[in-house]
Amino acid sequence: MVHAADPANRYDAELKGRFEAREKDWRNGAIVYQVLPDRFAPAANLEAKRHLYPAPKVLRSWDETPKRGTYVESAKLWSHEIEFWGGDLQSLRAKLDHVQGLGADVLYLNPIHLAYTNHKYDAFDYNAVSPEFGTRADVKALAKDVHARGMKLVLDGVFNHMGRNSPKFKDAEANPKSPWRDWFYFGPPYPGGARSWWLAENLPEINLENPAVRDHVYAGKDSVVRSYLRDGVDGWRLDVAVDIGFEHLHGLTRAAHAEKPGSLVVGEIANYPKEWFPAVDGVMNFTLRALVLRLVEQKIEPQHAARMIDRMVRESGIEPMLKSWLMLDNHDEQRIATRVPDEAQRRLAQVLQFTLPGAPNVYYGSEVGMTGGGDPEMRAPMRWDWVRDDNPTLRWTKQLIQLRKQHRALRVGDFRLVESNRLFAFERHTDRAADTVVVVMNPTSQTVRETVMVANAKLMNNWMLVDQLGGGPKQMIVTGLLDLELPPGAFRVYVPELSPGGGYSAYKRVQ
Repeated sequence: MVHAADPANRYDAELKGRFEAREKDWRNGAIVYQVLPDRFAPAANLEAKRHLYPAPKVLRSWDETPKRGTYVESAKLWSHEIEFWGGDLQSLRAKLDHVQGLGADVLYLNPIHLAYTNHKYDAFDYNAVSPEFGTRADVKALAKDVHARGMKLVLDGVFNHMGRNSPKFKDAEANPKSPWRDWFYFGPPYPGGARSWWLAENLPEINLENPAVRDHVYAGKDSVVRSYLRDGVDGWRLDVAVDIGFEHLHGLTRAAHAEKPGSLVVGEIANYPKEWFPAVDGVMNFTLRALVLRLVEQKIEPQHAARMIDRMVRESGIEPMLKSWLMLDNHDEQRIATRVPDEAQRRLAQVLQFTLPGAPNVYYGSEVGMTGGGDPEMRAPMRWDWVRDDNPTLRWTKQLIQLRKQHRALRVGDFRLVESNRLFAFERHTDRAADTVVVVMNPTSQTVRETVMVANAKLMNNWMLVDQLGGGPKQMIVTGLLDLELPPGAFRVYVPELSPGGGYSAYKRVQ
């Protein structure tokens, strides 16, 4: 009896099981869809909940666009922070077909905790849901619906500060003997008498050095972090996590994992990410975002960007990088269609968002081409009238998501630079030749002709690579080299052509 030769080699033995384990972890390379509950889907019966928006709050029509307001000194906030559009958790549940249809793996909600503003970053009570959005029962129902569609649910945890109008803070401020006094930092050096986040007086910081505060937020069995996980939530995105610090982040992450093994804790950390693991599972990768945008806008040279990205991945580690969110826009940043108005440059950025290591974060509405400048313009209500099959931006977004879902290496593969002088090029790879994806792009204003080296010993000589996205012709790899010509703004996403027909494949004895 003749046995087939083992296609693996000694290098594969060192990798055995690594990529399979990554695939079993939903946090790796997930497609994340971000929603502002107030702005995503209009409530079915808005009149019935109009009483939830008493003056000076304002309830806007869905077709109105948010505009910058004025600072209200008495409330210590901006008037546009208390303008609402009426979305809630029930209306969100009614639109899950759209989220699932995109191919999202994770639904991430901006804060839903009881608070005064529309954005809810000024919590009154973490354990309660703002009535404009619903109840804890609605959270459980949403989690159930999300899970039934094969997706996960992540909430926004704002555990560095609360709201100035929260009952705990107001009592602590008025009474030095209040049981909540040590939950905050009071003293004459602080504007308004209490330490607040970046001197925003409406956002007094909480005292995480107080064990009672830690028990309430994450350490106790019935803490906020643990109880929502028991309600069906699968993870937390932590607002201004960098301000929470290493020790408290590590404690929170351990508590989340103890309550629900495999849950996700991702931190809003704009710093270079290297030392923030394992205090969090992943970061919102602002460093990678900045490099991508600077690269496509021709503010840094391709090889300069390549070296910086390569160093970041090596020093931070591929495992936490795969769990880190890569966003081009969100509720704090200009929408990508406004930030990068040139379509060719924008497409380059989006290709990188879906091929570099990480979990791509799609901000609601950007998949249909919504625009929006600084706060609050980027928080406009969802344009459901733009969700059409003939919308080119929506088709393009779905194409990118499907590309990622179809190629294992883009989800869980390692990262390696392709040797190039003027192009931006890299490889995502596993222990299988068939998984290899080679990404090459020309972000410059000149046509580039050059030879690049793909240091992958399993890519067979004199065999073709096929472009999956950029519309380019097949490209032969010869002795590990590619002779390329790319016009300005062009990109290629190559995979090996395993069996072109005729019954023969150069990959017959190579895994």
